[in-house]
Amino acid sequence: MKRIGLFGGSFDPVHSAHVLVARAALEELSLDRLFIVPAACSPFKPEQQPAPAVARLRLLHLAFAGCVDCEIDPQEIERDGVSYSIDTIRAYSVRFPGARLHYLIGADHVPTLPQWREAVDLANLAEFAVVPRPGQAVAEFPEPFRGQALRGWPFEVSSSAIRERLNLGQAVDGLVPSAVAESLQNDNPYT
Repeated sequence: MKRIGLFGGSFDPVHSAHVLVARAALEELSLDRLFIVPAACSPFKPEQQPAPAVARLRLLHLAFAGCVDCEIDPQEIERDGVSYSIDTIRAYSVRFPGARLHYLIGADHVPTLPQWREAVDLANLAEFAVVPRPGQAVAEFPEPFRGQALRGWPFEVSSSAIRERLNLGQAVDGLVPSAVAESLQNDNPYT
């Protein structure tokens, strides 16, 4: 049985913690493949307009260029509008029938899972892999959801902090993969 991971988010911009989370998911969940699925518009941040999709996709390709087990999937961007997890998970259940699907989410989303669109179907189609924040406990999965927390590597960085640094003209070396830092230096969509 194939084990497929789905890592969604705004990736606005992608940073080193995203790459570390991907590596942890591949190893800890024994994934055959991890798909990075950038959102067109997050249902959790409808008022926040992300950087242009073309810029976010370019940076994702740079960040994951060396990861042969990862693939950037633009389906949510191509679908446009608000990106709902159930639509993406259904697409993967059709693409990989019989596969075990693992959907990566931040620990802060665990208590809200029952409020997600078509929550019961979502719980039936995928297991969840929780990405904990350093120093925070992971809540128990509400019924009928199931999954596990990734151990990964503690690395406290956020896209919003990186956007702020970029807007102020400050360096982001070490916070993002080096190819991403170089690209942002040459073409910064956050200023």
